[in-house]
Amino acid sequence: MQCIYKIESNMKIYEFNKYFPDEAACRRRFREWRDKEGVACQHCGSHDVVWLESKQQYQCKHCRHRTTLRSGTVMHGSKLPFMYWFVAMHLLTATKKSISAAELQRQLGHNRYQPVWELLHKLRSVMGKRDDKYTLRGCIELDEGFFSTEIPKEKKHEKLKAGAGSQRKSKVMVIAESTPAKEEPKKGQKPKTVSHIKMIVIPDEKAKTIDAVAARSIEKDARLTTDDHRSYVHFKDMFTEHKSQVIDPKDIGRVLPWVHIAIANAKTLLADMYHGIGPEFLQEYLNEFCYKFNRRYFGEDLFDRLVMISASYRTDFKHRTYRKTA
Repeated sequence: MQCIYKIESNMKIYEFNKYFPDEAACRRRFREWRDKEGVACQHCGSHDVVWLESKQQYQCKHCRHRTTLRSGTVMHGSKLPFMYWFVAMHLLTATKKSISAAELQRQLGHNRYQPVWELLHKLRSVMGKRDDKYTLRGCIELDEGFFSTEIPKEKKHEKLKAGAGSQRKSKVMVIAESTPAKEEPKKGQKPKTVSHIKMIVIPDEKAKTIDAVAARSIEKDARLTTDDHRSYVHFKDMFTEHKSQVIDPKDIGRVLPWVHIAIANAKTLLADMYHGIGPEFLQEYLNEFCYKFNRRYFGEDLFDRLVMISASYRTDFKHRTYRKTA
């Protein structure tokens, strides 16, 4: 098998067409990444497999069970062409923004919306699975954001509430690795530098819920800065340090700058790109935002990284849920 080649520069559309001119080229690249990451037999778990060119499948040398190229990957169960997946991965990584399913459907010339919508959410799902492998450490900012989403069907009969408790709002815990600047920042500069972020949709703001998410997302030796929310009462026992304080709204940019920059940027992106996001799908959109933010300096490697995790992870996204809009 030929070694995986490195794509030059930030791949433009004409470069994508050069590297991936047809279905065979996309299939070949995907197989290269599967071979690099290692293929496990779906029956016995052995990694001792051989590729059968005539069958276009892997065969286990021990139990002789065969595994398709898509099996166990983001494409598991999909019948869409490899080219569709590669075009989607290119468009998702080529810009800081995103692409709607309706626009991708138009670009692909596909006659059905639903499979394209599922494709994008499956990619966003494996983005989240990849980021779930890592925990945040060091100096941490933590707060909650409230994102506008559609009213769930089971709550549409209820009287509409105002504020953060509104049925139109979904609660999101936002965490950022944020290191204070060594020197006094110049005018226009932030008082802290940011590394990685996480955004996790939560059902409520109870201490039990907050504690569980924080415990699996943050290293124990971290030093947390938060506001004085009553649900953060256990953080002092869970982490090395917890600085809780009443924060005047005008001081948010000094105390928790990157959490609120992330929230504002994510809200702007979602509002510009999508209309009527269902609360049950908000996490996938946030997965994409965080995945790209955390790899904002990857440049030309971002596309290949997405191909790699697509070949390595099977999505947990529950498909076959009919949607009419993005």
